[in-house]
Amino acid sequence: MPHDSNSGSNPNSEANMSSATREILGRVRQLIPPMLERFHKGQLGRVAVIGGSEDYTGAPYFSAMASARLGCDLSHVICTPTAATVIKTYSPNLMVHPLMRSLPSSPAKPAGEDKCDDGNHKHDTDPKEIANRIIPMLSRLHVLVIGPGLGRDPLMQKTVAFVIKAAREQNMPMVLDADALLLICEDPDLVRGYKQAILTPNVVEFERLAKALKIEQEVANEGSETERVERLARELGGVMVVQKGGKDHLSNGTVTYTVDLQGGRKRSGGQGDTLTGSIATFLGWRKAYHDGLWDVKNKFKEEETVGLAVFGGSAITRECSRLAFAKKGRSLQASDLTDEVHTAFLNIFGEVDEDVSKL
Repeated sequence: MPHDSNSGSNPNSEANMSSATREILGRVRQLIPPMLERFHKGQLGRVAVIGGSEDYTGAPYFSAMASARLGCDLSHVICTPTAATVIKTYSPNLMVHPLMRSLPSSPAKPAGEDKCDDGNHKHDTDPKEIANRIIPMLSRLHVLVIGPGLGRDPLMQKTVAFVIKAAREQNMPMVLDADALLLICEDPDLVRGYKQAILTPNVVEFERLAKALKIEQEVANEGSETERVERLARELGGVMVVQKGGKDHLSNGTVTYTVDLQGGRKRSGGQGDTLTGSIATFLGWRKAYHDGLWDVKNKFKEEETVGLAVFGGSAITRECSRLAFAKKGRSLQASDLTDEVHTAFLNIFGEVDEDVSKL
């Protein structure tokens, strides 16, 4: 049962949430692994965040830490060398791999200089070659998050496109956010028809995607509030799209969920990174669920559980935001959400240590 004992003061408590949300969270809960002694390291989620550049080191950290704090076993960051040096100082709990490369930030270089800003030699400017150093890692991972701190560097963008194709060939779930969504605007076929891809655009990114896919803005008050996200998901061939807002609407074009839990009212940057990391952990748990690592009766089909995993990640993030806002108000920052991940989990789901085979 949920941990929050003072349900009257928590609008997201089981007693106060809508009946639809309560029912869906009951299904999501079946994907959460109990803490059994027979499990070994790595079985309950191996997540990698691809992003992190000279200018953006916080976003991949927040995503990877949300994934780790929620409960994935191993959390990686794949970034440029300059970003890696910084991110390693944030936490010793993350495994940081300086495998990405970016182009020089300034065209002017001293005479005889043959390196890019992050220490790369000129032969490190082939995106396929760079991707080929990352792709061998995929077999050791369960989920990718692509985009936090990626930036718009052309070399980074082209490298990621190769990685997306390789991950898709390996049927690996991936969460795409931030500047990775620019790739989808330019080449929707990278994910079109791939039902293990999840897009998490903010308001501006959603409109950019809608424009790229020729989905017009609806006239005010016409159609349902989920119509555009459903149309976008259908246009992408069943990709799961999260339309974030006062409520989060999640759709693959066929099935649509609405997460109506209360969040905080501060819109500081970086909160979406908690969402991507949380979704990634639920997707890692989803794999363990379908691999049969613990006994569950009446298993869901694989096509059902992508949406349930995304719903769980959204619910956790909204509760993190609510908790952090209650403490910090207008001073809230992304790091405050990171600190609330475990409490948010307990409030929404409680401990999951009983015999889940009875579910």
